[in-house]
This record gives sequence, C-alpha cells and structure tokens, in this order.
Amino acid sequence: MLNNKSILITGGTGSFGNYFVDYIFKHYKPKRVVIYSRDEYKQFVMANKFREHEKELRFFIGDVRDKERFSRACKDVDYVIHAAAMKQVPACEYNPIEAIKTNINGAMNIIDAVLDAPSVKRVVALSTDKAVNPINLYGGTKLVSDKLFVAANAYVGDRDLNFSVVRYGNVAGSRGSVIPFFQNIINNGGKELPITDYRMTRFWIDLEQGVELVIKALGEATGGEIFISKIPSFKITDLARAMLPDCDMPEVGIREGEKLHEVMITREDSMTTYEYEKHYIIYPHFEWWNKKIISGGKRVEPEFEYSSENNTSWLGVEELRNRLAGMKKV
Repeated sequence: MLNNKSILITGGTGSFGNYFVDYIFKHYKPKRVVIYSRDEYKQFVMANKFREHEKELRFFIGDVRDKERFSRACKDVDYVIHAAAMKQVPACEYNPIEAIKTNINGAMNIIDAVLDAPSVKRVVALSTDKAVNPINLYGGTKLVSDKLFVAANAYVGDRDLNFSVVRYGNVAGSRGSVIPFFQNIINNGGKELPITDYRMTRFWIDLEQGVELVIKALGEATGGEIFISKIPSFKITDLARAMLPDCDMPEVGIREGEKLHEVMITREDSMTTYEYEKHYIIYPHFEWWNKKIISGGKRVEPEFEYSSENNTSWLGVEELRNRLAGMKKV
C-alpha cells in the first residue's frame, strides 16, 4: 500500500516519526518520505540515523502554523500523517495561546493546504485519550483538532481524498511518559518511585501498534472515522514494581490536568461505535456523512465505554516486566 508512495509526517522527528520511518522502510518501498518539523538539530540526528535511505528521505524545516510553508511541502505528496502537536499538559496550561496556535490553527492549516493540494489522497491525524471528556487545555485543543479533521470530509467533493483520526494514550516509552520518568529515577540510584494516585490505570500501547493503527487507517478509512486499538490496561503501581521490585511508592497527589484513568470511547460515542477483531471505530454522526461502514465489525452495546479502568485485558507485574525488556528504543 505504501510502495512507491510519497508520505509526509508532521512532527516527524519525534518518537512516532522515528519508529514510523524505520517500520515503513523495513516493510515497504516508499518513493519519498518527507519529515516536516521545526527542529533542525533533530532533523540532523534523524538524517544520520537513516543515512542508508538518504535518497528517499527528505527534511523540511517548517511549522504547522505556517500554511504557506506546509503547502510547499505537500507538493506531490500522496499521504499526510499529522503527528505534530504541543503535548505537554503543564506547558499547554501555562502557554494556552501557543497551544491553540499549534494544535488548532495548525490543524486548520493542514486541512486547508491539503484541500488545495491535488496529489494528497489520505490524511491521518494522531489524537489522544486526553481529547475525550477533556479536563486540560491540551485535551481541549485535541478535541477541536479531531472535530476539524472529521468535518474536513464534508469539503472533499468528488476527490479521492479522506481524513481520519487514530486515538491512543501515551505510547510506552515515549518522551514525557511515565516509563522514562521512572527509569531516570532508577538510573540515578533512586529507591522510590512516586505515584500520583494508587488507583491510577493506563492503557499500554507500543510504537509498533501505534504505527500499525495508522497504516490500517490509511488503507481502510473512507473518511471521518476515529480508529482505536484494542490494548491491555495496567496499574501504575504494578509498573513501578515491574521496573524497581520492592521499591517504596509514596503517593504524591494527582497533578494538574491529570486523570485517574484513560478513556478512549465514551458512552455517548457508543451509539456510532463498531467493534472489530483488533480495534474499534467511531463513525461520524452527521447528516452529510454517507460513507459505508467498514465490513467485519459489529455495533457495540448501548452505554459501552472503553476505559483503562473497565478494560477486560490487563497486564500484571511479570507481563509488564517482559514488555519493558522487549521495548525497542528509537
């Protein structure tokens, strides 16, 4: 599906972008992969890392806030994957206007540029559990972004173009997530791992699952779907025990904008949600949406909610330890 295609990734020097590039060069033969991001040093590091693919890999310095620059990068691109965002909750709370400029205005710029770029056929935007019933500004901006990408399908006309969304929580081991936080404490000789709340649960998704969900959306979406992987849950206290057995775990209190549990699908969304073998899809609920439901799914039960708290699949301490040992660094 990605063979001989040109793919653009916004925010492509992050954890997702690095793994995505590594994955597609191992499994496909893309014509061109364009990394669109702001940090020249990270692009330099990434270029050296993938030097063997220098003929296919291109780097654009640019910001999603700059519509004109992004439009230039879109030339002759087939697929766009939107991973760029301000993601750190405290940073977004302290710099709300900057978060809006990147996460909302940036989404608008991508949509407008793609609608004017005749070559682009598929757009997949990365979302987050924090966009579901948001309690912080980051989640609020991503909720708006999701709505924008779903609604963009109303403007494609007869073109072979669609916009879809994939939603998951913090990828295991990604920057800013709990695993590297705990690991830094351990590396510095710490004997205790602070827990914000002993009741806290999270979903486990690794980079490979995240990339595969994006590829599934590229291949199957008809426009407006939100894809959510079926993934196991774990308790934060079990993660701490897996990383540092017999450690002390002081409860330090929940941080601003932090939730006890991750929610991917709300009861309200259940009305238009279908379950598949390895994922769920939330379909749009608009009068103008007239696409077909992807085959192989069944409607979920009324009042269904997909939360890390009520999940049917769980990882214990030993399973977490095995997954941590098998994690690939990017």
